[in-house]
Amino acid sequence: MTVQQYIENIIQPKLQGDGGWVEYQSLDGEALTLVFRGECSKCMILHRCTAWIEEQIKADLNRQVKVIAVRKRPYFQEV
Repeated sequence: MTVQQYIENIIQPKLQGDGGWVEYQSLDGEALTLVFRGECSKCMILHRCTAWIEEQIKADLNRQVKVIAVRKRPYFQEV
């Protein structure tokens, strides 16, 4: 399983349960850029979530990554 597949199939559903959304943007070496939307875009403790994602990827995929979080408003607010 690739990191992108892991984000889309494992991490996304877990965040959707809390009203959030995460999208894979890119992986450059160890720098994993993710776009956070919904409730995640305004979360005050997003750093805890990114640390959790890093831990999950290390445990499940045996890959060391550093998440770069990009906050975006929901689609309907960007129009």
